[in-house]
Amino acid sequence: MTTLQTPNGFALDNGGKRIVVDPLTRIEGHMRVEVNVDEQNIIRNAVSTGTMWRGLEVILRGRDPRDAWAFVERICGVCTGCHALASVRAVEDALDIRIPTNAFLIRQIMAKVLAWHDHVVHFYHLHALDWVNPVNALRADPRATSMLQQSVSPNHAKSSPGYFRDVQNRLKKFVESGQLGIFKNGYWDSKAYLLPPEADLMAVTHYLEALDFQKEIVKIHTILGGKNPHPNYMVGGVPCAINIDGDMAAGAPLNMERLNFIKQKLDEAYEFSQNVYVPDVIAIASYYKNWLYGGGLANHNLMDYGDYPTVQGDKSTDRLPGGVILNGNWNEIHPIDARDPQQVQEFVTHSWYSYGQGREDIGLHPWDGVTDPHYALGSGAKGTRTNIEAVDENAKYSWVKAPRWRGNACEVGPLARYILAYAKGVPYVKAQVDDALGRFNALAGTSFTPQQALPTTIGRTLTRALEGHYCAQQLLDDYDALITNIRNGDLATANMSRWDPATWPKEAKGVGLVAAPRGGLGHWIKIKDGRIENYQCVVPSTWNAGPRDAKGNIGAFEASLLGTPMANPEQPVEILRTLHSFDPCMACATHVMAPDGDELARVTVR
Repeated sequence: MTTLQTPNGFALDNGGKRIVVDPLTRIEGHMRVEVNVDEQNIIRNAVSTGTMWRGLEVILRGRDPRDAWAFVERICGVCTGCHALASVRAVEDALDIRIPTNAFLIRQIMAKVLAWHDHVVHFYHLHALDWVNPVNALRADPRATSMLQQSVSPNHAKSSPGYFRDVQNRLKKFVESGQLGIFKNGYWDSKAYLLPPEADLMAVTHYLEALDFQKEIVKIHTILGGKNPHPNYMVGGVPCAINIDGDMAAGAPLNMERLNFIKQKLDEAYEFSQNVYVPDVIAIASYYKNWLYGGGLANHNLMDYGDYPTVQGDKSTDRLPGGVILNGNWNEIHPIDARDPQQVQEFVTHSWYSYGQGREDIGLHPWDGVTDPHYALGSGAKGTRTNIEAVDENAKYSWVKAPRWRGNACEVGPLARYILAYAKGVPYVKAQVDDALGRFNALAGTSFTPQQALPTTIGRTLTRALEGHYCAQQLLDDYDALITNIRNGDLATANMSRWDPATWPKEAKGVGLVAAPRGGLGHWIKIKDGRIENYQCVVPSTWNAGPRDAKGNIGAFEASLLGTPMANPEQPVEILRTLHSFDPCMACATHVMAPDGDELARVTVR
């Protein structure tokens, strides 16, 4: 047994019972988590491990920087365009390229469509089942479910008893068939589930509605980017010509008919997040009003670069402004500069990488980053290299690096963005949060303040929903701005003045920053003689899933689990609940598998 106090204020005790969840499901990528619980089944230690290596930074060396977006976009099939956007922004920053207004607005629309789609899919199809019991929905009274729906969101058209009865019958046939598919292996008898049957039926119904609509909203990417996932981008603008009176046969994909179709889908997205998504999260949260766990670093340090400007290149117009909050002090926002080598650094003391002899405990800014894999289990680990039974958190234990802001571990994501925006007094965000929390308190019979409710697992889930709806509102604004600009006679979608490498400086470096769905995303590039000299991605789930650093500070995933009581450690619903609230994307976070294709770990607990 080892008990220690981390420099960032967390007490760790690796005694008691060790619980292993591997693989963690309903995420993107491969992840393992180990926790220690005491005799009261409260988590006292947590170890987060990324079990795959990405290596795209190595692949990009020596390549044409104009092609980088197409490679990094394939880091993940979920994040898709946000990596491409960060990449073209990094190259354009390095080469001092300003894109046309239409390209700026089209990129804004593509980014926010991705965010809206990602948040909706995350809640209903990855996270909701941590709170919602679909089997319990079979016991619901469809009439009572209809009344609940009308009280929670009276403007949603689909709310009749017959509608819910039909869904319940479909669900019953599904369960009776024994082929539960996506609902298989759930801990449906766990006491951690608190919803009444009617709320479960309402949520499962909306799960199916979201499943239908998510394939519709991404059609916008196919119009503007040619396909989804992995829509096309380009350095200098967007590969999307505008011809309002043209047709598809004429080779002009963006005509008035396509623009009208986009507007229709944006209106539908706004209505769904307003009448279904946000009300569902508030209603479900009200049944878990006392489950204020999972804050972790959110109670201490939060970071985001800021994004969604109304004026290209003017960070002061970011609708979600960036900054850093330290030690839970919402009254002081520290400015962030991704170019400053003293601000953003990555450590590999406990990661399966090497910076070279004598450099293991230093932090490197991404422009000087090194991605050199060094896989070795610590002396305290159990099992073999390809069959890990327990990692050694005192040694290297993850393929994820440990990013730090001025040495501080920080949480990133919608929760960080919303607390920063709320603390800075952004009117739309402040009104959203106050309204949502007021509705939550009214349903739950509580009086929580934003400072109490937001830095929690539930708050993390709520702010993701609110950000999704804010993106839906911004999408309508961006669409109107695009139409206005086109009507004013501007049809340009690309600036090709710096396309020829002969116009580039011999050496250049840039950074591209994006408000990715999971948090602040940064790509750093160095260009020399027209080729990529170095390329580093520091992604949201690297910040959140990163292991301990040289001083022993723990990251957001590990911190968020501490102090959480578990109803039954053999049914780790609570672990899934909190980690899913971050929407982990481990394909992005890790820097795929072992070269011989061997399995790196086995399932210990479902």
